[in-house]
Amino acid sequence: MSNLVFITPHQDQNELANSLKHEGIRVGEIIAYRAWRVVEPSWSRPGDDRLHSVFVRDYVWPPDEPASGDVRTHGIYSFRDVICSREEYGYSPLGSGPLLFGKVKIWGEIAEHEAGYRSQFGKIVSLDHGDPELLMKYRELYRLNMSRQGTERWYRPSYTPCPGGNTTTGPPIRARA
Repeated sequence: MSNLVFITPHQDQNELANSLKHEGIRVGEIIAYRAWRVVEPSWSRPGDDRLHSVFVRDYVWPPDEPASGDVRTHGIYSFRDVICSREEYGYSPLGSGPLLFGKVKIWGEIAEHEAGYRSQFGKIVSLDHGDPELLMKYRELYRLNMSRQGTERWYRPSYTPCPGGNTTTGPPIRARA
């Protein structure tokens, strides 16, 4: 009698993962760069003290949970290199609201592109460039760049200089709470 092998379609997920050959590529979190739009109050739209996507008008980055998107349609876009201005970001002057620039941690399903990434998840790590008053406000709202003791705030400990010396917000600033 010959040996028959049956493969069932409902194989345990752990068994399936263990049976697949590993191709040598493992990626954890990636630190990338992006911009966020600040919606300032106006007669036509109230401000909301949240950071928004630059291009997707109504997408709000929540302060206490990761941003998410379907990589097959949009996802969370970010750049491989530091960006510090509207020009570097490719932002249309027709858009409204100031931009803040910083680092984002991305993970999950990630598509790599020539200039950066499109990911399933993203979380703001730091806000490094932009209007100094807005930087302080949104760092506090998103609990970014704060010391572990809680008695001091470091407003730019992870400061990343802009390429070409474009430092619109100056060197790191330290302030007492």
